[in-house]
Amino acid sequence: MDTNGELEKVINRKIEIKKVPKKKVKLRNSLTYLAFVGPALLFFLVIQIIPFIMGVYYSFTSWNGVSSAIEWVGFENYRKIFTSDPNFFRSFLFTTKFMLAAVIISNLLGFSFALLLNSALKSRNILRTVFFIPNVIGGLLLGFIWQFIFVKGFASIGNLTGMAFFKQPWLGDETTAFWGIVIVFAWQISGYMMVIYIAALQGVDNTLLEAAKIDGASNWTLLTKIIIPLILPAFTICFFLTISMAFKIFDLNLSLTGGGPFNSTQSVAINIYQEAFQNNRYGLGTAKSILFFLVVAIFTTVQVWMTKKKEVEA
Repeated sequence: MDTNGELEKVINRKIEIKKVPKKKVKLRNSLTYLAFVGPALLFFLVIQIIPFIMGVYYSFTSWNGVSSAIEWVGFENYRKIFTSDPNFFRSFLFTTKFMLAAVIISNLLGFSFALLLNSALKSRNILRTVFFIPNVIGGLLLGFIWQFIFVKGFASIGNLTGMAFFKQPWLGDETTAFWGIVIVFAWQISGYMMVIYIAALQGVDNTLLEAAKIDGASNWTLLTKIIIPLILPAFTICFFLTISMAFKIFDLNLSLTGGGPFNSTQSVAINIYQEAFQNNRYGLGTAKSILFFLVVAIFTTVQVWMTKKKEVEA
């Protein structure tokens, strides 16, 4: 009798569980999701969305960033940018040129390092660490280190060797300063790109490569016809990251050249910073930042669309 009684209790519990309303189950699941996702959404709302909306509002105002007097001026800030601010468009031209050079060089270096360190080298783990370390160093610190290298180190090497390459005014001339910033940026970011490419290369099935080798495929054919098409998603990610990072360059540019000489290497980020926080024209600075955001969004969207299309075709 005791056994039967316990069996009846178990059956009744199961029936009660089955009778739990679906609304309560959905509510319980929603509360569980909210407990995990809610804090992240809250922080994203407070740190990203609300400041962005406030920035859009301030772009239509005349405000110095300090006083409580905020005057609504409509599209006046945007009119000033397009009609009487040639420095902004010069900085845009410099940033676009820098982005193109930096993206190509950074990805070439990162992919080359990945191919090298994905092979059976005994020192590959040490080399991976060495190549990745520059990405850990802060941009401002890295810029001051390389400023010393360009100004003092290269000059000393030039005096010792007599090589014209090292005797150039690396940060004092428009052309060499441009390539100096590109070199430092590529040196810093290529290790990070290398990690992404290595992860993609390790996902390539070796049996495909071995079969192609048996059929007589050369190393170049393996690379262009098998490896690269298989890791195109990694190229999509790396191009997206390098384009956005290159467009937003600020700390390296500030510490290396400060936008000089004569604003010839001034990035858009520095131009916006000077407009808002040095010239105390916060409304005009935020209007520039909104335009900058739109341009970066268009560039990255087109890039992702094009590379994703290549993935599908491959």
